[in-house]
This record gives sequence, C-alpha cells and structure tokens, in this order.
Amino acid sequence: MIERRTIIAIVAGAVGGALAIAAMEALSVFTQFPLMAIPFATSIVLVMGSPEADPAQPRALVGGHLISTLVGLAVVHALGPGHWTAALAVGLSMIAMHLTRTFHPPAGIDPLVAVVNDMPWSFFVAPVAIGALALAAFAFAWHNGIARKAAGGPKWPARWW
Repeated sequence: MIERRTIIAIVAGAVGGALAIAAMEALSVFTQFPLMAIPFATSIVLVMGSPEADPAQPRALVGGHLISTLVGLAVVHALGPGHWTAALAVGLSMIAMHLTRTFHPPAGIDPLVAVVNDMPWSFFVAPVAIGALALAAFAFAWHNGIARKAAGGPKWPARWW
C-alpha cells in the first residue's frame, strides 16, 4: 500500500501540473499563439510529477529548452524546413544538451517544432525563453509553497546549477 504522504505528493504534483497546463492553454488563447507551438506540456509533467529528477532541475529545464530551440532555429534557417532537417535538428540538440549538461528530454520537441513550422528567430524568446522561465518560477512557487506544505516533501530545486 502507498503511504499517505506519497499519495499527497502525487496529487499535489498532478494538481500543479493541471494548473500549469491550464495556464499554458489560457496564454495560448490570450496571445492567439497556437498551442501546438508551445513545447511545454511534457516539461510540466516532468517538473511537477518528478521534481527530484535531474532533468527536472532548473539548469536542465531552462537550458535544455534554450539550447534545443537554438539548434532547431539554426538548422531551419541554414537548411530550411523538412523531415530530414527536423530529424537532424533533434539529433544535434540531443548532443548539445549533453555537452552543456542541460539534458531535458521534453526539450527534444523544440527543434522539431522550430523546423517543421519554419519558426522565426523570435520563437526563441516567445514562447520558449519566457515559457521556460515561467515554468521554473511556477514550479518553484508550487513546490516550495503549496506542495511542500501539503506533502512535506523536499524543496525544489534540488540544485539550481
């Protein structure tokens, strides 16, 4: 049987994840920016559901999205949109994230979105940079406020850098 504290932590993470997804959807509607171009759903699940995991820490969360997006934008602007360039961009972003110690698997969607949709350079700032920082801020507030009080779990992040 699962401990009460574990159940509370799971539910707190799920509620936080649901609220973060709702905020992402509301922002998409408000800004009229297509939700499919906002690459944070899986990051929200990871950061809210497994906050102790290495890829859920701020360096990986923010850095992974920034590095992956930069790679995707560089590839699409150098080689153009297409299936093969999208695959190349994802592969190169994986290498870049490993080399910079910012490996965040959900960020692997960023270069795919950038290449397939032939995104402009501004995609790096909005929604990616702003979104990654906002998600980190939300996770910090959620995990250190509501979730920690409810479940008595560890503070987030385990490490900033």
